[in-house]
Amino acid sequence: MADENTIETPDVAVVETGGDAGEAQGRRGRGRGGNREGGGGDRGRGRGGRDNNRGGKQEEDDGIIEKLVHINRVSKTVKGGKRFGFAALVVVGDGQGRVGFGHGKAREVPEAITKATAAARKKMIRVPLKEGRTLHHDGNGRFGAGKVTLRTAPAGTGIIAGGPMRAVFESLGVADVVTKSVGTSNPYNMIRATFDALTEQTSPKSVAQRRGKKVADLLGRGGASAAEAEADAAAIAE
Repeated sequence: MADENTIETPDVAVVETGGDAGEAQGRRGRGRGGNREGGGGDRGRGRGGRDNNRGGKQEEDDGIIEKLVHINRVSKTVKGGKRFGFAALVVVGDGQGRVGFGHGKAREVPEAITKATAAARKKMIRVPLKEGRTLHHDGNGRFGAGKVTLRTAPAGTGIIAGGPMRAVFESLGVADVVTKSVGTSNPYNMIRATFDALTEQTSPKSVAQRRGKKVADLLGRGGASAAEAEADAAAIAE
């Protein structure tokens, strides 16, 4: 009889607690595999929560555009055979006047790209843009045997540039530009020559500040009236 009373006592407690009993049974079911409905529902919610968290991490983005320009595979002959490595060249930009490039080396391609991207983010430069779509003036850049020429262009021209240089202007946010590269097709030298030309870019606003004048004073030297110069000065945005 003592054993029967011991068994019946939890049943009486479960009947009195009502809804709490269902939760208790659900917990016992999850532990022993008896109540699959309660356990399965909680486990499903748990998996969904983890999946949602992972998706949230993937959606985090700071608006930086990343473009892979070139991957080079190199090999080193050692005693046991050949040891391969990879070098990646990456260009990054925010599409609003900031751009940078970097390169990284590793045994695997994803790791090399990660290193190059991190290096590019650390070396981003600011380039003034005319109307947010093109350069303010023409420019020349050089690095090693590579020489590039950059020319401003009217609206609708598009990006007329080679592969490595196109990646730079797309990341920079330039929509209209005409370029020419002479002397080398090495993507590293082309990128460095392009950045050499971009660092020489100036805007009327910066020139006016450096000379202690107004932007309208600089724009009015070409024979334009004072009203036209003021309108053009107001329209200029870096």
